[in-house]
Amino acid sequence: MGKRVGVLMGGWGEEREISLKTGAAVVAALESRGHHVTRVFAGPGLDRALRAAELDVAFIALHGRMGEDGRVQGLLELLELPYTGSGVLASALAMNKPMAKKLFRLHNLSTPQGYRVGRDDAGRALELHGDLGFPCIVKPACGGSSVGLSIVHEPQALVEAVAQACRFGGEALVERFVPGREVTVGIVGDKVLGSCEVATPREGFDFDAKYQGGSRYFLPPRLSATRVANVEALALAAYRALGCRGYGRVDLLCSDTDNDVVLEVNTLPGFTPTSLLSKIAAHAGVDFPELVERILTLATRDEAGVMDAPVVAPAPTVAEPRRAVS
Repeated sequence: MGKRVGVLMGGWGEEREISLKTGAAVVAALESRGHHVTRVFAGPGLDRALRAAELDVAFIALHGRMGEDGRVQGLLELLELPYTGSGVLASALAMNKPMAKKLFRLHNLSTPQGYRVGRDDAGRALELHGDLGFPCIVKPACGGSSVGLSIVHEPQALVEAVAQACRFGGEALVERFVPGREVTVGIVGDKVLGSCEVATPREGFDFDAKYQGGSRYFLPPRLSATRVANVEALALAAYRALGCRGYGRVDLLCSDTDNDVVLEVNTLPGFTPTSLLSKIAAHAGVDFPELVERILTLATRDEAGVMDAPVVAPAPTVAEPRRAVS
Protein backbone atom coordinates (compact mmCIF):
# COMPACT_ATOMS: atom_id res chain seq x y z
CA MET A 1 0.00 0.00 0.00
CA GLY A 2 1.33 3.41 -0.95
CA LYS A 3 1.56 6.21 1.59
CA ARG A 4 -0.42 9.43 1.56
CA VAL A 5 2.39 11.84 0.76
CA GLY A 6 2.13 15.60 0.69
CA VAL A 7 4.77 17.23 -1.52
CA LEU A 8 5.45 20.73 -0.18
CA MET A 9 6.44 22.99 -3.06
CA GLY A 10 6.56 26.63 -4.13
CA GLY A 11 7.20 28.70 -1.04
CA TRP A 12 7.72 32.37 -0.36
CA GLY A 13 11.25 33.15 -1.48
CA GLU A 14 13.42 33.78 -4.50
CA GLU A 15 13.78 30.03 -5.14
CA ARG A 16 10.06 29.43 -5.69
CA GLU A 17 10.40 28.49 -9.38
CA ILE A 18 13.18 25.99 -8.64
CA SER A 19 11.02 24.48 -5.90
CA LEU A 20 8.10 24.05 -8.29
CA LYS A 21 10.36 22.10 -10.66
CA THR A 22 11.63 19.96 -7.79
CA GLY A 23 8.08 19.36 -6.59
CA ALA A 24 6.81 18.31 -10.01
CA ALA A 25 9.68 15.82 -10.41
CA VAL A 26 9.13 14.36 -6.95
CA VAL A 27 5.37 14.04 -7.50
CA ALA A 28 5.92 12.09 -10.73
CA ALA A 29 8.47 9.80 -9.06
CA LEU A 30 6.26 9.09 -6.05
CA GLU A 31 3.22 8.37 -8.19
CA SER A 32 5.27 5.96 -10.29
CA ARG A 33 6.04 4.10 -7.06
CA GLY A 34 2.37 3.75 -6.14
CA HIS A 35 2.02 6.48 -3.51
CA HIS A 36 -1.03 8.71 -3.14
CA VAL A 37 0.36 12.20 -3.67
CA THR A 38 -1.10 15.58 -2.78
CA ARG A 39 0.54 18.77 -4.00
CA VAL A 40 0.76 21.22 -1.11
CA PHE A 41 1.70 24.73 -2.21
CA ALA A 42 3.55 26.47 0.60
CA GLY A 43 2.42 29.97 1.48
CA PRO A 44 -0.03 31.67 3.84
CA GLY A 45 -2.36 29.12 5.40
CA LEU A 46 0.11 26.25 5.03
CA ASP A 47 -0.85 24.85 8.44
CA ARG A 48 -4.53 24.63 7.44
CA ALA A 49 -3.64 23.01 4.10
CA LEU A 50 -1.53 20.36 5.83
CA ARG A 51 -4.28 19.52 8.35
CA ALA A 52 -6.90 19.28 5.61
CA ALA A 53 -4.75 16.95 3.48
CA GLU A 54 -4.70 14.14 6.11
CA LEU A 55 -1.19 12.97 5.21
CA ASP A 56 1.02 10.16 6.41
CA VAL A 57 4.22 12.00 5.59
CA ALA A 58 5.45 15.28 4.08
CA PHE A 59 8.07 15.34 1.33
CA ILE A 60 9.65 18.80 1.50
CA ALA A 61 10.48 20.06 -2.01
CA LEU A 62 11.16 23.61 -0.84
CA HIS A 63 14.44 25.52 -1.16
CA GLY A 64 16.01 28.47 0.60
CA ARG A 65 14.49 30.75 3.18
CA MET A 66 11.09 29.87 4.66
CA GLY A 67 11.42 26.27 3.58
CA GLU A 68 14.93 24.99 4.12
CA ASP A 69 15.77 27.04 7.22
CA GLY A 70 13.87 25.12 9.90
CA ARG A 71 10.64 27.11 9.97
CA VAL A 72 8.52 24.71 7.93
CA GLN A 73 10.20 21.82 9.76
CA GLY A 74 9.07 23.40 13.04
CA LEU A 75 5.49 23.58 11.78
CA LEU A 76 5.58 19.90 10.80
CA GLU A 77 6.91 19.05 14.26
CA LEU A 78 3.95 20.84 15.85
CA LEU A 79 1.60 18.94 13.55
CA GLU A 80 3.37 15.66 14.51
CA LEU A 81 3.84 14.89 10.82
CA PRO A 82 6.98 13.02 9.70
CA TYR A 83 8.93 14.81 6.99
CA THR A 84 11.93 14.31 4.73
CA GLY A 85 15.30 15.90 5.30
CA SER A 86 16.98 17.38 8.33
CA GLY A 87 15.32 18.51 11.53
CA VAL A 88 14.67 22.02 12.81
CA LEU A 89 18.07 22.82 14.31
CA ALA A 90 20.22 21.29 11.58
CA SER A 91 18.15 23.02 8.89
CA ALA A 92 18.53 26.40 10.61
CA LEU A 93 22.27 25.95 11.14
CA ALA A 94 22.97 24.88 7.56
CA MET A 95 21.01 27.80 6.13
CA ASN A 96 22.88 30.30 8.31
CA LYS A 97 26.28 30.09 6.61
CA PRO A 98 28.25 32.14 9.18
CA MET A 99 26.93 29.96 12.01
CA ALA A 100 27.65 26.79 10.04
CA LYS A 101 31.24 27.97 9.49
CA LYS A 102 31.68 28.37 13.25
CA LEU A 103 30.61 24.78 13.76
CA PHE A 104 32.90 23.57 10.99
CA ARG A 105 35.84 25.22 12.73
CA LEU A 106 34.74 23.80 16.07
CA HIS A 107 35.04 20.35 14.50
CA ASN A 108 38.42 21.20 12.90
CA LEU A 109 36.97 21.23 9.40
CA SER A 110 38.65 23.64 7.01
CA THR A 111 36.45 26.39 5.57
CA PRO A 112 37.35 29.71 3.86
CA GLN A 113 38.01 32.73 6.06
CA GLY A 114 35.30 35.34 6.01
CA TYR A 115 33.09 37.75 7.88
CA ARG A 116 29.44 38.72 8.08
CA VAL A 117 28.07 42.15 7.15
CA GLY A 118 24.58 43.40 7.99
CA ARG A 119 22.56 45.67 5.72
CA ASP A 120 23.16 48.68 7.99
CA ASP A 121 26.94 48.14 7.83
CA ALA A 122 27.20 47.59 4.06
CA GLY A 123 28.80 51.00 3.63
CA ARG A 124 31.59 49.94 6.02
CA ALA A 125 32.44 46.80 4.08
CA LEU A 126 35.90 48.02 3.05
CA GLU A 127 36.69 48.89 6.66
CA LEU A 128 35.56 45.43 7.82
CA HIS A 129 37.37 43.68 5.00
CA GLY A 130 40.79 44.19 6.57
CA ASP A 131 43.48 42.03 4.98
CA LEU A 132 41.14 39.40 3.53
CA GLY A 133 42.28 40.44 0.07
CA PHE A 134 40.84 40.25 -3.44
CA PRO A 135 39.27 38.56 -5.25
CA CYS A 136 36.66 37.56 -2.69
CA ILE A 137 33.24 35.89 -2.71
CA VAL A 138 30.17 37.82 -1.58
CA LYS A 139 26.86 36.02 -1.04
CA PRO A 140 23.76 36.17 1.17
CA ALA A 141 24.46 34.87 4.67
CA CYS A 142 21.22 32.88 4.54
CA GLY A 143 20.17 31.64 1.13
CA GLY A 144 20.60 29.01 -1.53
CA SER A 145 20.97 28.34 -5.28
CA SER A 146 23.81 30.90 -5.28
CA VAL A 147 21.24 33.70 -5.59
CA GLY A 148 22.94 37.05 -4.99
CA LEU A 149 26.46 35.58 -5.25
CA SER A 150 29.25 37.58 -6.86
CA ILE A 151 33.02 37.48 -7.18
CA VAL A 152 34.61 40.83 -6.36
CA HIS A 153 38.00 41.63 -7.88
CA GLU A 154 38.42 45.29 -6.92
CA PRO A 155 37.87 47.17 -3.63
CA GLN A 156 35.57 49.72 -5.26
CA ALA A 157 33.06 46.97 -6.15
CA LEU A 158 32.81 45.51 -2.65
CA VAL A 159 30.17 47.81 -1.15
CA GLU A 160 27.77 47.34 -4.06
CA ALA A 161 28.21 43.54 -3.97
CA VAL A 162 27.52 43.45 -0.23
CA ALA A 163 24.42 45.62 -0.66
CA GLN A 164 23.19 43.31 -3.43
CA ALA A 165 23.68 40.19 -1.26
CA CYS A 166 21.91 41.88 1.66
CA ARG A 167 18.77 42.14 -0.46
CA PHE A 168 18.25 38.44 0.27
CA GLY A 169 17.79 38.20 4.02
CA GLY A 170 19.53 41.34 5.26
CA GLU A 171 23.05 39.95 5.79
CA ALA A 172 25.99 39.13 3.52
CA LEU A 173 28.89 36.73 3.95
CA VAL A 174 32.24 37.78 2.50
CA GLU A 175 34.77 34.96 2.04
CA ARG A 176 38.32 34.63 0.81
CA PHE A 177 38.38 33.37 -2.78
CA VAL A 178 39.87 29.87 -2.98
CA PRO A 179 40.89 28.84 -6.52
CA GLY A 180 40.36 25.19 -7.32
CA ARG A 181 37.90 22.53 -8.40
CA GLU A 182 34.30 22.74 -7.22
CA VAL A 183 33.15 19.36 -5.92
CA THR A 184 29.79 18.40 -4.47
CA VAL A 185 29.16 15.27 -2.41
CA GLY A 186 25.77 13.53 -2.19
CA ILE A 187 24.71 11.94 1.09
CA VAL A 188 21.66 9.75 1.75
CA GLY A 189 20.98 8.62 5.29
CA ASP A 190 24.38 8.73 6.92
CA LYS A 191 26.38 7.43 3.97
CA VAL A 192 28.12 9.08 1.05
CA LEU A 193 26.47 8.23 -2.26
CA GLY A 194 29.23 9.69 -4.40
CA SER A 195 30.70 12.97 -5.61
CA CYS A 196 30.73 15.17 -8.69
CA GLU A 197 33.08 17.86 -9.98
CA VAL A 198 31.40 20.89 -11.54
CA ALA A 199 33.33 22.86 -14.16
CA THR A 200 31.66 26.12 -15.18
CA PRO A 201 32.33 28.44 -18.14
CA ARG A 202 32.60 31.37 -15.70
CA GLU A 203 34.07 32.04 -12.29
CA GLY A 204 32.00 30.46 -9.55
CA PHE A 205 29.03 28.12 -9.66
CA ASP A 206 26.44 30.92 -9.55
CA PHE A 207 22.69 30.81 -10.27
CA ASP A 208 23.11 31.09 -14.05
CA ALA A 209 25.73 28.35 -14.12
CA LYS A 210 23.44 26.07 -12.12
CA TYR A 211 20.23 26.55 -14.06
CA GLN A 212 21.02 27.99 -17.49
CA GLY A 213 23.47 25.36 -18.74
CA GLY A 214 27.03 25.50 -19.95
CA SER A 215 28.55 23.61 -17.00
CA ARG A 216 30.34 20.28 -17.31
CA TYR A 217 30.12 17.47 -14.78
CA PHE A 218 32.72 14.85 -13.95
CA LEU A 219 31.74 11.71 -12.05
CA PRO A 220 33.91 10.89 -10.24
CA PRO A 221 35.85 14.17 -9.88
CA ARG A 222 39.13 14.55 -11.74
CA LEU A 223 41.16 13.84 -8.62
CA SER A 224 43.13 10.87 -7.36
CA ALA A 225 41.11 8.10 -5.73
CA THR A 226 42.76 8.88 -2.40
CA ARG A 227 41.86 12.54 -2.58
CA VAL A 228 38.28 11.80 -3.61
CA ALA A 229 37.97 9.57 -0.55
CA ASN A 230 39.35 12.36 1.65
CA VAL A 231 36.97 14.93 0.15
CA GLU A 232 33.97 12.65 0.70
CA ALA A 233 35.06 12.01 4.30
CA LEU A 234 35.34 15.77 4.86
CA ALA A 235 31.85 16.28 3.43
CA LEU A 236 30.35 13.60 5.68
CA ALA A 237 32.05 15.15 8.71
CA ALA A 238 30.54 18.55 7.84
CA TYR A 239 27.09 16.97 7.40
CA ARG A 240 27.40 15.31 10.81
CA ALA A 241 28.79 18.44 12.47
CA LEU A 242 25.49 20.22 11.79
CA GLY A 243 23.41 17.22 12.90
CA CYS A 244 21.87 16.62 9.48
CA ARG A 245 19.78 13.59 8.61
CA GLY A 246 17.82 12.09 5.72
CA TYR A 247 19.83 13.41 2.81
CA GLY A 248 21.86 16.39 1.70
CA ARG A 249 24.57 17.72 -0.55
CA VAL A 250 27.85 19.21 0.64
CA ASP A 251 29.72 21.72 -1.54
CA LEU A 252 33.50 21.94 -1.30
CA LEU A 253 36.50 23.46 -3.04
CA CYS A 254 39.57 21.39 -3.79
CA SER A 255 42.31 23.96 -4.11
CA ASP A 256 45.33 23.84 -6.37
CA THR A 257 47.55 23.43 -3.29
CA ASP A 258 45.84 20.19 -2.23
CA ASN A 259 43.84 21.87 0.54
CA ASP A 260 40.14 21.00 0.58
CA VAL A 261 37.63 23.36 2.19
CA VAL A 262 33.93 23.06 3.03
CA LEU A 263 31.70 25.76 1.57
CA GLU A 264 28.25 24.75 2.78
CA VAL A 265 25.78 21.97 3.47
CA ASN A 266 22.53 21.93 1.50
CA THR A 267 19.83 20.17 3.51
CA LEU A 268 17.25 20.39 0.69
CA PRO A 269 19.30 20.56 -2.52
CA GLY A 270 17.77 21.04 -5.94
CA PHE A 271 16.05 17.78 -6.76
CA THR A 272 15.07 16.91 -10.31
CA PRO A 273 16.28 14.05 -12.53
CA THR A 274 19.08 16.33 -13.81
CA SER A 275 20.12 17.89 -10.48
CA LEU A 276 23.53 17.22 -8.99
CA LEU A 277 22.32 14.77 -6.36
CA SER A 278 20.41 12.86 -9.04
CA LYS A 279 23.50 12.73 -11.26
CA ILE A 280 25.52 11.33 -8.36
CA ALA A 281 22.84 8.74 -7.63
CA ALA A 282 22.60 7.69 -11.27
CA HIS A 283 26.36 7.19 -11.38
CA ALA A 284 25.97 4.96 -8.31
CA GLY A 285 23.27 2.92 -10.08
CA VAL A 286 20.24 4.48 -8.38
CA ASP A 287 17.59 5.96 -10.68
CA PHE A 288 15.52 8.99 -9.71
CA PRO A 289 12.32 7.21 -8.53
CA GLU A 290 14.41 4.86 -6.38
CA LEU A 291 16.32 7.80 -4.91
CA VAL A 292 13.05 9.56 -4.05
CA GLU A 293 11.75 6.36 -2.45
CA ARG A 294 14.87 6.00 -0.32
CA ILE A 295 14.55 9.55 0.94
CA LEU A 296 10.86 9.05 1.70
CA THR A 297 11.71 5.94 3.73
CA LEU A 298 14.02 8.06 5.91
CA ALA A 299 11.31 10.59 6.75
CA THR A 300 10.95 11.19 10.49
CA ARG A 301 10.61 14.00 13.02
CA ASP A 302 12.44 15.18 16.12
CA GLU A 303 9.77 13.97 18.55
CA ALA A 304 10.72 16.31 21.37
CA GLY A 305 8.48 14.41 23.76
CA VAL A 306 6.32 17.30 24.87
CA MET A 307 3.32 14.97 25.08
CA ASP A 308 5.18 12.93 27.71
CA ALA A 309 5.17 15.82 30.17
CA PRO A 310 3.02 15.22 33.26
CA VAL A 311 -0.48 16.61 33.07
CA VAL A 312 -0.90 19.26 35.74
CA ALA A 313 -4.43 19.67 37.01
CA PRO A 314 -5.62 23.27 37.18
CA ALA A 315 -5.66 24.82 40.62
CA PRO A 316 -9.08 24.71 42.28
CA THR A 317 -11.06 27.89 42.08
CA VAL A 318 -11.62 29.52 45.45
CA ALA A 319 -14.69 31.67 45.70
CA GLU A 320 -14.13 35.09 47.17
CA PRO A 321 -16.06 35.78 50.41
CA ARG A 322 -19.18 37.80 49.87
CA ARG A 323 -19.12 41.30 51.25
CA ALA A 324 -21.83 42.44 53.60
CA VAL A 325 -24.12 45.01 52.14
CA SER A 326 -24.49 48.02 54.42
